[in-house]
This record gives sequence, structure tokens and C-alpha cells, in this order.
Amino acid sequence: VQLQASGGGLVQAGGSLTLSCAASGRTFSAYAMGWFRQAPGKERVFVAAINWNGGNTYYTDSVKGRFTISRDNLKNTVSLQMNSLKPEDTAVYYCASDRRAYYSGSYFAAKDMDYWGQGTQVTVSS
Repeated sequence: VQLQASGGGLVQAGGSLTLSCAASGRTFSAYAMGWFRQAPGKERVFVAAINWNGGNTYYTDSVKGRFTISRDNLKNTVSLQMNSLKPEDTAVYYCASDRRAYYSGSYFAAKDMDYWGQGTQVTVSS
């Protein structure tokens, strides 16, 4: 399984970016997908997830109302639209695939992901 993330960059506070992740190697539509981020010197943390059919989305509190996760099961892609970006959103962002096929729960942690993209840097200047 390969996950290829793209779309990071440098943006001013209040700006927007869209991250994309292209997946290949297994039945994409059977697995939830997530975005995690890791700031310098900190652990990797959950940002957002979308269940296998796109019917449910989940966000960490700090990004609710600003970020939107979506997926296209025909194109095997997952995206993260990030609006109203803040300096504290600065991190390397990773897409990941959940190890649990057809998972219907709402808890997503790094340990539940079995494949990871290479990470894309998002820098928000103040």
C-alpha cells in the first residue's frame, strides 16, 4: 500500500490550503482514512478522519469548523481542506489508512493506522 500526500506549503494566518492523499495497493473504499500532524518536538496527533464510505467525519476540537476532510472512493483519494489557518497549525501533516476494514466506530489513533504517507509540511506565518 502506498499513500502519497501533497499540497502543503507556506501560508499567512487566515489563509487556506488543501492537502491531498492518493492511495494505491488495496481496496481503498474498505478503510477509514485519517490525517495526523506532528509539530517540531511534539508527538504525532490526530487531526481528522473519515469513515470508509465517507458518511461520517471526525475532527479534533482545535480544527472543528475550520478543516474539512473528504474522500473520493472512485479516485482513491482523501483531502483535507484547511481554512482560517493559524500559526499553531504549523506541522508536518500525514495521511494514514486505518487497519480496521469497515470500521464503524469514532476513535482514531496513530496505533490504529497501518499505512502512512510521507508527510507534507504546512507552515502558517503570523
